[in-house]
Amino acid sequence: MSFAAALGLTVVGTLIPGTGFLAAGRRKLGLAVLGVLLLLAGGMTFLALSRQREVLHWFVQPDTLMLIGALLPILGLAWVLVIVGTYRSLRPTRATPLQRIGGSAVVTLLALVVLTPLAVGGRYAQVQKGVVENVFAAPESKSATRPKNATRTDPWAGQDRVNILLLGGDGGKGRFGIRPDSLQVASIDTHTGNTVLFSLPRNLEKVPFPAGSALANAYPGGVFNGPGDRLEWMINAIYEDVPAQNPGLIDSDNPGADATKMAVGTALGLKLDYYVLINLKGFQQLINALGGITVNINTRVAIGGATDEGIPPKGWLQPGPNQHLDGYHALWFARGRYGADDYQRMERQRCTMKAIIDQADPAKVLTRYEAIAESSKSVVFTDIPGALLPAFVDLSMKVKEANVTSIAFTNKVIRSSNPDYELIQAMVIRAVKASTNHGTKAATPKPRASTPATPKPAPTKVATPGTPPPTTPAPAADSLDDACAYQPAG
Repeated sequence: MSFAAALGLTVVGTLIPGTGFLAAGRRKLGLAVLGVLLLLAGGMTFLALSRQREVLHWFVQPDTLMLIGALLPILGLAWVLVIVGTYRSLRPTRATPLQRIGGSAVVTLLALVVLTPLAVGGRYAQVQKGVVENVFAAPESKSATRPKNATRTDPWAGQDRVNILLLGGDGGKGRFGIRPDSLQVASIDTHTGNTVLFSLPRNLEKVPFPAGSALANAYPGGVFNGPGDRLEWMINAIYEDVPAQNPGLIDSDNPGADATKMAVGTALGLKLDYYVLINLKGFQQLINALGGITVNINTRVAIGGATDEGIPPKGWLQPGPNQHLDGYHALWFARGRYGADDYQRMERQRCTMKAIIDQADPAKVLTRYEAIAESSKSVVFTDIPGALLPAFVDLSMKVKEANVTSIAFTNKVIRSSNPDYELIQAMVIRAVKASTNHGTKAATPKPRASTPATPKPAPTKVATPGTPPPTTPAPAADSLDDACAYQPAG
């Protein structure tokens, strides 16, 4: 056999392990290696075509990730041994020194080609394991509001909807002294993925706590009205002020988040299950890791500046369709307040969230995975248990393909200083009912008797059970596609 033929068959034996041994006359070894290859290829094809959910579940389970992280490099080393063995079996005994050097170089290159992606895959598995363990709640974590009977087999604890509080603020793990810039609730149908986003203004006042709760007893009339000026009366002060004013009242790893969950849930008439805090200081890093986001800008948005203090902005994001923003500019699109009110910011924050959901496609996430994973550790804080992540993976896949509507409780709808909570709760009931009924009949089964799909107003001072909704029709939820579309001036 010529030296060129030996190199060519080594390349073929690299692409289809075992064939090189067969060409060299090592029939038993060649068939064994080829058999292993066929088993692996068949198994991967089967998983890719019919077990996609199970594969995705592997990537949110630490034990499985640790195993994957160990097996991929081992597989790579085994493949390298096959390459080296194939070349040694095929190499002519009379090869010249120059041919031997060239052959060794080719074998080394082939080994790097197959070993590098498997080694990177093993590293990604270890990074993902760190994300799951650092970001999501451990079994021993404490929460006063998280569902207590949620399990792997019944992740939604018999509920037809799961309600998640989404907070945006400059905070971190163990840091409670923040005031959320953004308060939104995602109410998700666990059967269809249909979602309603409710956005509350951060300056909402007279916020009720659940009747009969320790928080309701701690505040006169069961309503949060902090001491001092009106900045201490607003809903975004609860996260910081409640733990400071009543230490030990809430048995939780994050009493500020639990207090805020109870207040927001009571205001909306929903039982909130989990919270996710997005650290806006790390948000910029996350957007950059995703490669930026594309949004429609309908009115110019200030970069920096302070209206009350007369500090002018450093610059502006100009109106226009399909504006691609890096992390820095995306942060200001979501947060910019100079010359704008909280309600305009709420609208922009909803569109920022939609852009992330729509544009975080698998190919982009994979190519930038390590940067995204590392940024997530300092961006996201939550009481969602890591054990329930497989169920949330399934739910997120439904949400991506489902109907998403939203209601922003702006000054066009309510007065933040004296809100009509009966109206708010009527709007929530209507929006959730419409979301539940949207889609096929098979996708929206009848609600269980113990967990109605349509929420009832929470028992509070401002809205008691059985209170009929206001006679004025509540506005319906709007489509995020419409709300975030480009609207040319004039």
